[in-house]
Amino acid sequence: MKPFFARLVRVIVTLLLVGAAVAVGWQLWRYYMEAPWTRDGRVRADIIGIAPDVSGFVAEVLVSDNAVVRKGDPLFRLDRARFQLALQQAGAVVESRAATLERARRDERRYDRLDEGIVSVQKREQAHSDAAAAEGAWQEAVAARDLAQLNLERTEVHAPADGTITNLTLRPGAYVAAGSPVMALVDASSLHVQGYFEETKIPRIHVGDPVEVRLMGLRDTPLSGQVESIAGGIADREQTSGLVANINPTFSWVRLAQRIPVRIRLDQVPDDARLIPGRTATVVVMPNGEKPSLFGSLTRLGE
Repeated sequence: MKPFFARLVRVIVTLLLVGAAVAVGWQLWRYYMEAPWTRDGRVRADIIGIAPDVSGFVAEVLVSDNAVVRKGDPLFRLDRARFQLALQQAGAVVESRAATLERARRDERRYDRLDEGIVSVQKREQAHSDAAAAEGAWQEAVAARDLAQLNLERTEVHAPADGTITNLTLRPGAYVAAGSPVMALVDASSLHVQGYFEETKIPRIHVGDPVEVRLMGLRDTPLSGQVESIAGGIADREQTSGLVANINPTFSWVRLAQRIPVRIRLDQVPDDARLIPGRTATVVVMPNGEKPSLFGSLTRLGE
């Protein structure tokens, strides 16, 4: 009997170990293949290209690299001499056109007081036409003066939003062209986290789900947030042009899942967490308010 019981115990122990291994393997498979978490996360922000509205030489740079600025703060100034002269010239044209308009109106009033026997209808109509043309020319000159004033004001470029100046290389004396960005501003209000989830995990992610974010280097300071949106589309690498499809070779036994961007809105950011766009992060979506079962042990080992 003892050998029978010994063999029975060995069989039971073996079955229990096999069952435990199968259960652990199944949980590992579901965790890594289906659980909505990813280490492929990035801190993102809108980068505003700061460009002058007028062309000219840079007279003064008022900020330094990596400086934090507020909306409306001056960033740099262009040389104003040319624009001041243009404003003076436009003002002189306005005065000249105003004098011409006044003379045309006096002629118009004088011809209107004369009888038709003294002045012809054609002459009277010509006086009205000259007055109307003079008024139009005066209005055009006023608009040109206002434009010159605006150009003069635009020689000082201001920050369009709160944020941080980065990768600043602009120096006094450089010539800048209108509409060409010369410095970058990281919009502080647009900071968010972008998680790139495999398409097999997207069905378990919904807008509004709570999210935990762990930045690399700040594992002990998790950030909380919510799923704000899921990307409506990604690039199709098979369609290199709108005319013909360039199909990449694939193997029937290997089929990689595409990654879908998911935008995460952060609820509150601690003061010591420097959200620098480009930082990597681990993103965990909690559909029921709970982390995946193996998050506490496996993801930290994998980070």
